[in-house]
Amino acid sequence: MTGWAGKVGRIRVIGTGVMGRGIGQLAATAGVTVELADVRREAVDDAIEFIGSMADKLAAKGKLADARAVQDRLVPVASPDAPADGVDLVVEAVREDLATKRALFADLERVCPQETIFATNTSSLSVTEIAAELADPGRLVGLHFFNPVPLMRLVEVVPGTRTHDWLPAEALELVKGWGHEPVLAKDAPGFLVNHAGRGLNTEALQILAEALAEPADVDRVARDVLGLKLGPFELLDLTGLDVSHAVLESIWSGFHGDPRLRPSWLTRPRVAAGLFGRKNGEGFYSYADGKQQVADEPEAPPKPTSPVFTADEHLARVLSGAGVQVVSDAYPDAVLLVPLYGESTVDAAVRAGLPPARVTGVDPLGGYERRLTMSVHPGLDPAAGRAAWGALAATGRPVTVVRDGPAPIAQRLLASIVNTACFIAGQQLATPADIDTAVRLGLGYPRGPLAWGDLVGGDVVLRILRGLAATTGDPRYRPSPWLTERVALGLPLVSAGTTPTDLRS
Repeated sequence: MTGWAGKVGRIRVIGTGVMGRGIGQLAATAGVTVELADVRREAVDDAIEFIGSMADKLAAKGKLADARAVQDRLVPVASPDAPADGVDLVVEAVREDLATKRALFADLERVCPQETIFATNTSSLSVTEIAAELADPGRLVGLHFFNPVPLMRLVEVVPGTRTHDWLPAEALELVKGWGHEPVLAKDAPGFLVNHAGRGLNTEALQILAEALAEPADVDRVARDVLGLKLGPFELLDLTGLDVSHAVLESIWSGFHGDPRLRPSWLTRPRVAAGLFGRKNGEGFYSYADGKQQVADEPEAPPKPTSPVFTADEHLARVLSGAGVQVVSDAYPDAVLLVPLYGESTVDAAVRAGLPPARVTGVDPLGGYERRLTMSVHPGLDPAAGRAAWGALAATGRPVTVVRDGPAPIAQRLLASIVNTACFIAGQQLATPADIDTAVRLGLGYPRGPLAWGDLVGGDVVLRILRGLAATTGDPRYRPSPWLTERVALGLPLVSAGTTPTDLRS
């Protein structure tokens, strides 16, 4: 049915909560007549009023030409399974329950013309399983919108196993016509965005489980070094740990316990204790009147009088520019700052033949620009550690001091983000371009994870992962073949490279 997307003039949105309202507003603004249905008629009336008020506000700001026209396209329907003659598409936005969705589509199949297409806005259920009991499962496709729908431009188009071959391409065109950005994802656990998002959260929780840093420290590093808008624990508090815990467990079990997606033991007891986050005032942070409560960072020691040695020329220039005495040899009285890539401070000191008591690790990721991270190992002389901290603080950058671990915090987070995306690409769950688009728009990262890996260097990411795997023995850090092959071949991570299909043309 080539050209179906261009003929969609009337849709029905079932479920008029936050998501249903947003989908209705988007479609009506795009010029489509929108029927709104819910099991509660008052919810339909509220939704029409809400969408109308939003249209008025947009028109007042000059962002919408004709609010009245949008409002006139909204049509209340008595019930979800009311006769649907003339409806080209039904979009379901009811609660996340397989039985509920199946029953709804079974009812719709009895009242909708055969040519009416069904779409589910599920974020976590299998599209194939939702469609399994339909007489024609091919008419159902996943259209996963993100909240708030009018502002979040991303839509995941998810065909089920039996979805008609022509439908995914037409669904992509439909979403584009409505002014949003579609990506095509396979019907795998978490689809694309929720799967890709596990890279950050699972590793942040692992760092916390190892007691290497406090949540606020991890978040500061994530924001200042990696450039994320929200740190992982701020994000978990915003989403609600009760929701995130279920997603973590669901995706991990959906991939049959793949170690790279393994959740942390920390989340279950926190959920049991009611530490959900912002929604109830206490999570990884506490909240007063909705405002996050964060302790000030500890005051750094003064600039040391003892000399500092580092083999990192960039760091040496930064320190010298701050008036710190930098020497060219590891004199007996010098404080030793060692840059780390995929290894602990202890391993780096031993490898370089330096006395561990005077060695502090520093993370070079990010070029020492916005925040510096130093690692403290058990054998460090406290006086040397304070001198190192004071030297780094003299640069004017904030300094996060953490326990030494198998690799610096920012490196672990970034490597996990990139490696997760590489696994998604390698399993052909989505194209490299769609992976980067989905993560950038859906998760708000400064760039797509594959492009991010290319920017840092695939060889650097691989070095971090191999170091983590060798030190910990944990298979969660096994590098994706997508990553290892491209590093070996000198190909960018965003490239699909040569495929069997290329040989058939």
